[in-house]
Amino acid sequence: MGVEAGAQAARARSLAVLRIRSRALAVALLPAAVAVILLAGAVGDRLEGPVWDAARWVLTPFAVLVLLAAAGIALVLARARPAMSPTVPVTEEAAPDLYRMVRDLADRLDVPAPSAIALTPDCDSWLEDRTHPAHAPPPAEEHRDIAGAGKQAHRRHPVAPVLVIGSPFLWWMRVGELRAVLAPVIAGTGPSAHPDIAAARRFVRGLDAAVAVASEPRRDPVSRAVLAGVGWVARILLRSCRVHAAELERGVAAAAAERAQAVDYGLRIVAQEQVGLAYAGWDRLLTRVALPAWRMGRWPSRLDAGVVAALTELSRRDRLAEGFASRLGERPACDLLEEPGTVDEAASLLAARLFHGGPAGPGPDWSPVDWSEYPDEVVDRKWRLDAARLHRVLDAMGVRPATGPTPPATVAPTLSRVLDHLTDTGPAWTAGNTGATGPAAGSTAPGPDTAPSGATGPPPGRPDPLDDEDLAGTTAPSATLAARLSAELAREEAAPSPAAPSPASPSPAPDPAALWDDRALPLFPLQPPRTARELLADHLTAMVCCAAMDTAGAAPGLDWLDGPTLLIDGERTADLAPKVLTLIEDGDATPLRVWLSQLGIRPEKPVRLG
Repeated sequence: MGVEAGAQAARARSLAVLRIRSRALAVALLPAAVAVILLAGAVGDRLEGPVWDAARWVLTPFAVLVLLAAAGIALVLARARPAMSPTVPVTEEAAPDLYRMVRDLADRLDVPAPSAIALTPDCDSWLEDRTHPAHAPPPAEEHRDIAGAGKQAHRRHPVAPVLVIGSPFLWWMRVGELRAVLAPVIAGTGPSAHPDIAAARRFVRGLDAAVAVASEPRRDPVSRAVLAGVGWVARILLRSCRVHAAELERGVAAAAAERAQAVDYGLRIVAQEQVGLAYAGWDRLLTRVALPAWRMGRWPSRLDAGVVAALTELSRRDRLAEGFASRLGERPACDLLEEPGTVDEAASLLAARLFHGGPAGPGPDWSPVDWSEYPDEVVDRKWRLDAARLHRVLDAMGVRPATGPTPPATVAPTLSRVLDHLTDTGPAWTAGNTGATGPAAGSTAPGPDTAPSGATGPPPGRPDPLDDEDLAGTTAPSATLAARLSAELAREEAAPSPAAPSPASPSPAPDPAALWDDRALPLFPLQPPRTARELLADHLTAMVCCAAMDTAGAAPGLDWLDGPTLLIDGERTADLAPKVLTLIEDGDATPLRVWLSQLGIRPEKPVRLG
């Protein structure tokens, strides 16, 4: 194949980046060069006199300082570890068919084959350079280039980048579709092998890593000052390279796309449709299904298999997706792996770390859960724990038992108690509203809302976060209960986990394979923290579901697209949320009570709490 226009543009931009590097080096060497000229002139009796002597005395120390600073910056650039994407490595022994397919694609595209394959728990694929010494494996474990030249144990030519594949693609896509999607990605190894492009990329990555090193907090004022200077220089160089580096990457992408046009062209359109569909299913599975489990200390161990179930369910519900179900008879790309379940489990654990911040491995408070166990181990347990927290808060507020002809002697965990407390006919609470001066509805004992005489603080009956606009438009009892639930959950999350090491205990030794900085997990949080209104709605829904399970024979269920769901007579309920919101916002429990009556749910009966 000829040289693509995109590759030519990328090489031109790489030369521009390298010229910036050369200019920076020239600026660093200029004082030293002038000092050498002045010193040489003194030796040859040519540059004599008080002016030249003063220039030598001033410029020589300055040149030494500049050289030392330049050497320090170069040392930081060389030693700083560039960022590396967290992935699950896949060896050739674990996926010989996948490696063979990638090798065949590289041969057909006439480009170097990737040096290795790794999976990422996301719907994307790319090439990643891991030639930095911090990223390289020990010499005894150096992997071989998958292009087939395995007999050259110690190569001197540049190592090809690693191919990173989105794990959902392997489970949802068919083999031909995956091949079509990977073709333009693998084609990028051609331009990446050019020395100028590789050098320019290394320089930019080194600058980025140096900025990250300089940004790390340090207690030592000397190192903090030195690294601040390094970071200042690196940022200036990065700003100078920004446009050229961006155009370089565009040129590489254009060259790769042009080279891959002739490979599996007919499948590429269909495959791109599958990319969008897989992304939608993956996002919904994480936010609706995986996130509730992660919050409980459980992580689904077969997330990628769940993508297939979610997208198959979508195919049944959405007429636009009907044609996609027929593809399921073809060979899935996960068949290219020797042990798909093991790889899926590793990718699922990594997804929990990236999107939720979970631990690196299973433990007493961080255990895997199978999809068949999800309704009982996650859904039922979540609802009962939320219901128990709701009643603990009501107890702390001194809320009385549910009204009835014969009130019980003890406060029973009934749904009626919650409904009676939240039923309110007063005006809606707004931020800054001081009209609610009495105790919360349904309260008979002085609780935390009842301030003693002479006490300072918010008026009785009002929630503490008065500036929380999220609670505007709710009733005073709802706002108060929502604020208390939010505070209670924050206290629980702040409490140290039994499985977590104490602050005084030594940290475990770092894993050599963990080459990415995981000190700020989650790296990609799925959702912002739940608001007080959302927490109240979740807890009230959980209480309703517990009452339905204990008094009407309902069961917890898993909906692949919507997450935890309540099953009554085997059918999922989809009309509960509006009635819960009506109670929270208007204090009107009538729609919810009618719904309960129609389904035979007894709100006055005690429920089992978690």
